[in-house]
Amino acid sequence: MPEWVVVGIDNGGTSNNGTVLDSDGRFLLEQMAEVPSFVKEGPDRAIEALVGSIDHVLDLAGVPLSKVRAIGLDTPGPASADGVISSKGATNFGDPPWRGYDIRGALAQRVGLPVVYNNDGNAAALYAHHIRYGADSAVHGSVSAIVGTGLGGGLIEAGQVIKGAAGMAGELGHVTIPMEGLLDDGQPTPSCNCGQLADVESVASLTGIQNNLLPYWLTRYPGHELARHPLGKAAKLVRGYGEDGDPLALAIFRQQAIALGRLFTIASNFLDPDAYFLGGGVVEAAPHFRGWFLAQVRENTQLREEQANVAVIALVPDLDMAGARGSAVAARDWLLHHSQAAVGLTQIGPIGLALSPGPGVSPPPW
Repeated sequence: MPEWVVVGIDNGGTSNNGTVLDSDGRFLLEQMAEVPSFVKEGPDRAIEALVGSIDHVLDLAGVPLSKVRAIGLDTPGPASADGVISSKGATNFGDPPWRGYDIRGALAQRVGLPVVYNNDGNAAALYAHHIRYGADSAVHGSVSAIVGTGLGGGLIEAGQVIKGAAGMAGELGHVTIPMEGLLDDGQPTPSCNCGQLADVESVASLTGIQNNLLPYWLTRYPGHELARHPLGKAAKLVRGYGEDGDPLALAIFRQQAIALGRLFTIASNFLDPDAYFLGGGVVEAAPHFRGWFLAQVRENTQLREEQANVAVIALVPDLDMAGARGSAVAARDWLLHHSQAAVGLTQIGPIGLALSPGPGVSPPPW
């Protein structure tokens, strides 16, 4: 039985995924542990579902609640560094009761434990960083881009998530990028749901495929099978066509790779990280397609020779569990930082690298 544990919960639109990390830095669950999230039923039901997720993973791990010292929580943004959902709502939190809702504080009050909050992109980024660098995490920096319905991401410096003054740092999808050489002749400038033109998310996301890329490329490939489906469904089918070598699909993913490469190029000039991580649906794609796409991203990431000699461009590992595991890492790091005030917290394991205390945590119970 471990001396103590932390729990990490990745909150999604349909399910919560959880894990348990022990005092020695070992994950006690090797598989996804999902339960319904009920976020569409409102905050009260969703908070109870988060509590149910905590109970579920502890039961799977065979660990009593009395061993839990902190909870790590991530949700889609935008939200503040303290875990307060945007006043305009957020991904999965569009209904009025969620606007301005303190999801971190509500969970902390319900369970009576410290709750450490990150958005889902930051949590996945933190996990990728710690898995890559382990005990050396505090001397490295990384940038992660997570391609999904939108484009999330995270910035890690010295092993810590960079959150920014308002908690909005790492919103990589809304960085604008040059379109020259990316768009086809006569292709319209892509627009993002945030209102901007030519940002990364307008190209490198499922929404970007549906709203911008696929409508254009269907005009270049008249009679294509994807034209038989509504755009929303067709956009979700593009990856499968790409795996089969379909020219239309490859054209779309080539443009996405260029956009991501340009994003990483921009990041190289203001962060100069040790690693650039890529996550999202491409991680779950067939190996040959995944390799091709990553090679395209690398080809379009323009690093100086000195940077190219030391930096890596790699995939986020264990993507389906990265959010929950990253949240657990954040909780454990925060807890270890406060170890002098806690009873029995004397051992730092291989991924135990302290995060600076600050926004996103509730006061410890001791």
